[in-house]
Amino acid sequence: MRTVNVAAAVIIRDGKIFATERGYGDYKDWWEFPGGKIEESESPRDAVLREIEEELGVSIGVGDRIYVIEYDYPDFHLHMEAFACTITGGEIELREHENALWLDMESLDSVKWLPADEEIIGYLRDNWDDIVLGQ
Repeated sequence: MRTVNVAAAVIIRDGKIFATERGYGDYKDWWEFPGGKIEESESPRDAVLREIEEELGVSIGVGDRIYVIEYDYPDFHLHMEAFACTITGGEIELREHENALWLDMESLDSVKWLPADEEIIGYLRDNWDDIVLGQ
């Protein structure tokens, strides 16, 4: 099974988390943390910076790596590194996603998350105070 290496941004603002709705592929209409594939010559941090600029048109500050996920989808193995991030410049423009929401802890279950991203949700619930204080 092939492995796909990705970096994801857990963008936090005013106690809320930014979530995006996929507009394509097998998981169209499912929700995820924005990000994407790590290129061969990139670090995960560089990949998340590039992907967020490409997908959302904003600059971000990349903080701590908060979670690493190993998840087997039917067609591939996903290795995803998730980073706590903040927007540092620009206005969000959805270039690849159908929709986006700012969700607080109470509303995280209001959308259908991709299975691997659900692992991040669990981690965020268990560690929210530490993550927000570390911003």
